[in-house]
Amino acid sequence: MPADLLTVSLTGPWSLALMSVLVVGDAFFVVIPGEVAVTALGAFAVSTGSPPLWAVIVCAAAAAALGDVCCYLIGRQVGLDRWRWMRAPRIRQALGWARSRLESGTATVLFTARFVPFARLAINLVAGASRIHPPRYLALVSLAASGWAAYQAAVGAAIAAILPGGPLVAVPVSIVVAVGIGVLIDVITRRVRN
Repeated sequence: MPADLLTVSLTGPWSLALMSVLVVGDAFFVVIPGEVAVTALGAFAVSTGSPPLWAVIVCAAAAAALGDVCCYLIGRQVGLDRWRWMRAPRIRQALGWARSRLESGTATVLFTARFVPFARLAINLVAGASRIHPPRYLALVSLAASGWAAYQAAVGAAIAAILPGGPLVAVPVSIVVAVGIGVLIDVITRRVRN
């Protein structure tokens, strides 16, 4: 009976809304399992047909972009020095790392950060505080969020359906793919500029 309850809740009408809330929350609090939710619904979409895989991807992409943009807006409006926790040495070190990475390759960093939970918050706060041009930021974050959502759902559909512990395999693989996609976009962007 508990397995049936789990299946009903993950394939029911609220599953996409719950997944979206988890993904938005994951932008701020790394303990929220946004990736796992997308991967799990991707697996359920293929194995049960509900929710549709395309809906999982669209909702996850929109939620991921919304979470990242909210962090960007906080960084832009509040800055990086207003709250005491942001002045702690470890936080300052993480924010300094994020700033140097953004200066060397914005697309690479935004794509990579989308796949690395601890980096995501720092990168998006610093992007806002650094006042990266909003249309450029929004375009890159939307692209990164769409790639992340498609990848997480596809991994869930492929890996979680055939391997036990699929999300545990999906996360490390997704980090490698994110770095590759980000590097490729930065190379293309540099060539187009020159």
